[in-house]
Amino acid sequence: MLYDITPPISPDLAVWPGDTSPRREILLDLARGDNVTLSTLHATVHLGAHADGPNHYAQDGADIASRQLGYYLGPCRVVRTRTAKRTRVELADIATQLEAKDESGMGTRRPLPPRILIATGTAPDPIHFSQDFAGLDPDLVDALAARGVITIGVDTPSVDLFESKDLPAHQAFHRNDMAILEGLDLHAVPEGDYELIALPLPLMGFDASPVRAILRTLD
Repeated sequence: MLYDITPPISPDLAVWPGDTSPRREILLDLARGDNVTLSTLHATVHLGAHADGPNHYAQDGADIASRQLGYYLGPCRVVRTRTAKRTRVELADIATQLEAKDESGMGTRRPLPPRILIATGTAPDPIHFSQDFAGLDPDLVDALAARGVITIGVDTPSVDLFESKDLPAHQAFHRNDMAILEGLDLHAVPEGDYELIALPLPLMGFDASPVRAILRTLD
């Protein structure tokens, strides 16, 4: 079974205040008698479900095209938290889900996948930008990195709080050489382990890329 965790892209899709909303420019149109329909997309690269490049938050960071695709493809775990809005998700908030047990009835813990998707429920509407979404505690990022996690995804516009200027969570990702996925639609996805597929485009020099993010259930 597949779960599509990518918000639909349309002119109504909310973007960060001051960023470029998606707009379609029709250059040729079959309806006007042209031999093909041809469009141009004008939009931020931080659009809907997207992968941040390290050069978005670090002067010495690599562009999104330089990131290894392995960050965005492979086993992952979806966890939910009831963290309050305008607060940061801490390790204690998701500790139980990180120690998930298998379904054998033997109480054996499942190995922690190297990719974690955190559903906060604090930015539920992709059409209306919420400034009070939850962020991630940088200590959580460090702790997950120490356990072998290479990618963290969130259902919010940022891994940091809206008002943050020094971006401590982003900096934790940078020092641990981890990947960031933001803007995921996780509202209909049950907690559990999946295969993540969320590949960015090879946009040379760019600081992010939209992704078509999906989860595939494990057999």
